[in-house]
Amino acid sequence: MNKADISKAKNPDLRASLAALERAAQSARFVAMQTNTSVVLVENGKMIKLTAEQLRQEVSKS
Repeated sequence: MNKADISKAKNPDLRASLAALERAAQSARFVAMQTNTSVVLVENGKMIKLTAEQLRQEVSKS
């Protein structure tokens, strides 16, 4: 499923799941910055490790 499919789902829990995942990702980044740890994510099929410093730099750019 993609974002458009999920937003049109009949099940309200499924429709809300994308926003919940985005909140969880933001929370994980925040905790990583607080505890000076890294987060690992997958972008375009590749695993990427972002350090707390890289996360802080992303926040300061926006």
